[in-house]
Amino acid sequence: MVIRLVRVSLFAAILAFLFHLSREASRARGIEDLPGMLWAIGMLGVVFVLRAVALEILPTRASATEKDLMWGLGLGVAITILIRL
Repeated sequence: MVIRLVRVSLFAAILAFLFHLSREASRARGIEDLPGMLWAIGMLGVVFVLRAVALEILPTRASATEKDLMWGLGLGVAITILIRL
């Protein structure tokens, strides 16, 4: 259980860092955020969370790492949105 929590947290932190890095690189080039970008990122997070829930509930051959990745990506998107607000 602890290993799973660490994996989910690691995936979330990596995604949030990559979004931040991408945003800073865009700002350095003088590119501003597009209108509706938070909504698009939020919808992506919803897709990741729905997939994670489906993998947990439905009988699939998904590995534990794949399930943790989906939860981590959903959490990473939520962190990214909270940071940008």
